[in-house]
Amino acid sequence: MRSRTLGKTGYVVSEVGFGAWAIGADWGDVSDADAMSALHAAVDAGVTLFDTADVYGDGLSERRIAQLRRERPEAEIVVATKAGRRLDPHTASGYTINNIERFIDRSLNNLDVERIDLLQLHCPPTDVYYDPELFTGLDGLVAKGKLAHYGVSVEKVEEAIKAIEYPNVATVQIIFNAFRQRPARLFFPLAAAADVGVIVRVPLASGLLTGKMGAATEFAASDHRNYNRGGAAFDVGETFAGVPYDIGLSAVDELRPLVSQGTMAQFALRWILSHEAVSTVIPGAKNADQARANAAASEMEPLSDAALRSVGAVYDDQLADYVDQRW
Repeated sequence: MRSRTLGKTGYVVSEVGFGAWAIGADWGDVSDADAMSALHAAVDAGVTLFDTADVYGDGLSERRIAQLRRERPEAEIVVATKAGRRLDPHTASGYTINNIERFIDRSLNNLDVERIDLLQLHCPPTDVYYDPELFTGLDGLVAKGKLAHYGVSVEKVEEAIKAIEYPNVATVQIIFNAFRQRPARLFFPLAAAADVGVIVRVPLASGLLTGKMGAATEFAASDHRNYNRGGAAFDVGETFAGVPYDIGLSAVDELRPLVSQGTMAQFALRWILSHEAVSTVIPGAKNADQARANAAASEMEPLSDAALRSVGAVYDDQLADYVDQRW
């Protein structure tokens, strides 16, 4: 497993991390046994960055990671969690430092720690990025010892650009994959210049980029790939990266001939890691085999320049019209 520095946090983390949404909620049921097996397999494969949130399974994902830490005390892992989505309604006015601290206290309990390694605001409304008082409040929570570092998780490139105007925003988590390429053009150079760590989520476009889905694939009622295709529950960009399902399947067919090593999913992860501004990519895993396969992408040879150009051409020709100006 190769490592990269996570921006100004100074943490040196695995370039393939573990996204723990799938072991919390919204991807169908995952048993305790499968979840813990996936987490342990990730550690065995050299994964050191685990990303979760307080709303994933109403804290279940955080508690499972706490269990991992208890069972693997020798593992030096960094845990990034998120806060804000517990607000109901989820509005900018709810993003007060008192509310965020209340959520943080709950996460401290779930994670069984005294200080959170990295706290991220969880895709807040755009207006939140224009509230300097909130970010000053987060500085205060660092001073109180509840947080080591903080960052943001964003939906839009413009939100990421605004967030890093605050000097102590250490990381930005953003959707970036072969179906969502705009961040590389507009945000990555700014992040690198500001020494901001970039955590890439939805790297496989909710599974589309595994190449294992088809027109007849069915998803459980509890799976967001079923109930959120139109954005009914949260931003539609979180589901299949915002690309219409049939368009995504067509684009995958165009990408298949480019895979010269590993699997389609590993190719998609390796493509993301070809961008030097990326600190870590956090694919999800619901079992040990998936966790091991994700981690193995770090061992692959770099993609050729021709392959990189071809991925860009598929985006320009088939996908950009659906996503480029929206996110």
